[in-house]
Order: sequence, then structure tokens, then C-alpha cells
Amino acid sequence: MYNCNKDLFLVFQVPCVDSLGLIPQTIEVLKGSCVTIPCSFDVEDQYNVNLDKTCKALWKESTIGPVVFDSSNPQQKGQLIGDLIKKDCTTTLNDMQPQNNKVYFFRLECDNRLKYNFDDDPPRPTLTPPTLKVKEGTSVSLNCSAPAPCLSLPPNLTWSPGLGEGQETLQENQDKTKVKISVLNFNASHLHHGQEISCTAVYRKQDGSTESTDHFTLNSPKGTTVSVSPSGPVQEDTNVTLTCSANANPAVKNYTWYRADGGQETFMGTGRVLNIKASRERGPFFCRAANEEGSGRSNNTQMDVQCRYRLKHLHKCR
Repeated sequence: MYNCNKDLFLVFQVPCVDSLGLIPQTIEVLKGSCVTIPCSFDVEDQYNVNLDKTCKALWKESTIGPVVFDSSNPQQKGQLIGDLIKKDCTTTLNDMQPQNNKVYFFRLECDNRLKYNFDDDPPRPTLTPPTLKVKEGTSVSLNCSAPAPCLSLPPNLTWSPGLGEGQETLQENQDKTKVKISVLNFNASHLHHGQEISCTAVYRKQDGSTESTDHFTLNSPKGTTVSVSPSGPVQEDTNVTLTCSANANPAVKNYTWYRADGGQETFMGTGRVLNIKASRERGPFFCRAANEEGSGRSNNTQMDVQCRYRLKHLHKCR
């Protein structure tokens, strides 16, 4: 979905009847840019023979209001794109300004008995960006879309940060309006965890942009580490607290401690915090953090344990 700035966007509304189809109810346009209005119509069978080269398209502010566009007048700031003989009244209007934010009506006039006003209200088009949840190591596809009301000036779509080059296409909605779409493909990494990825659509003849964002959720525990308290050398038989930490989403469900005895792993206990007695006989140890999506292992940690010596005092008898 995109946001619009009232200083830069205007709403161009076009009501129509059953005889006028495939025309959007509301089109959002850029100030100073053009707008292409998708339009098609139908007439009763008896009037089909009257559709000829004398027909012209009129866009008016009301059924009896002033004419905004007349396809037969080359001085008008616009162009009839469609072919009226084929019942296509698609029109482009140029240099749209805030004062053009009105309700418009389409009228068909031919140099014969065919003269018709069209004024109805079809469904409003919608645009919704996808919501994604991704896992580390999987292929991710993000879609960014922005309306392209002016076909000669479609928006430029850019991704931030640059995770790759987006593949852009110009697609047509069901109501014949156009939309610019950029698809970004890449493999998710734990480096993307908590990172905001944004897509920006920039229009020419505009001072701003529209933006939509997707946030990544990476599930596998990463950066698993062990901290020892007290730190530094400790005397044998001293109480030592081991703490296991990991970066994970969803949160870590369980922590498990092991002692690395050569090529063997000896179970020591569970829990994020483990209390032990310092001993020179203990080999290096590590912890493993796990959630629903996987686990992460810390590096081996070796405590610096100092021996405790007892001095015996010898006394000589005289």
C-alpha cells in the first residue's frame, strides 16, 4: 500500500453507468503529471451502426457542466488513446493540478443520432503489498508496487538496502489502470535479522515519494555465546556461573550444556544459567540454544582454574 501527500496527489473521480465499463472510480494523480483514464463503453445494438469517425469523446465536470476535454479539439491538453468505433474511450489528460480534483463524466457525441451521457459508480480498485515471514537460508521474493497513472511517466522503484537488482514490469489491473511492480529475489541470512527493507517509488514532476516496507523475521538462533562469572582466573572449587546467550526469533526454548571430552560430548545440564564448581579436571564446555526452527552452538570455552595449595608448618622441638 502507498501513502499520498495531499500537496502532490490529487483524486480524479469518474462516475459511469452499466453502459460504461472497466473504468476506475478514483484515480490518484501526481500534480503536474498526466493521467490515463482506462475507459470502455457499450451502446444498445441499434446504435452500433452510428459508431463512426464523426464520433468524439467529451469529458465534463457534470452532465451539464463545462467540457474539460474534447477529442475533436487539437488545442486540448490531452489525447484520446482509445478507438471510439471499438467502444474504447481511454483518454490521457496532461498537466493535472489540484483544481482538477473533481467528479467527471464521459459523453459520446457523433454527427448522427448517437449522443450519450454515461454516469455510474463501479467498484473501487485496491492495492495491497504482500506481508512476508521468511526463514534463514530460504529464497525470498519481495514485491513492491506503485500506481502508474501517467503511462509516459511511470514511477522508478528502488530497494534499500541494495540486496540485489529488482525485476520490473508494468502490469494492468482488472479496471485497466496500470501498476509498476518490482520483484526482488535473494537468500535470507541472519545478517538481515531485524533489518528494515524498503522500496521507494519516485515520480518525476514530484518533490516526494511513496514507500512500502517489509520486515524480516529470521528464526534460527545465531551468535550463541558463553559468559563466565567471575571472569579471569579462578581458584579450584570456586562457585562459577555460566550464562548462555543467543540471538533468535522466535525466542530460544531450551539451553543445553555439554563438556567437550576429546571427541565426546558429555551432558552437563540445562537452562540458560548453569552453576558449577571450578575444577582443573573439567575440559572445555559449550552450550547449545534451540527453538522451533533450529539450534545454534557456542564455541568451546575453557576456564583458567588455579590450584589451591595448603602449606604445612613444621615445628621443631628443643
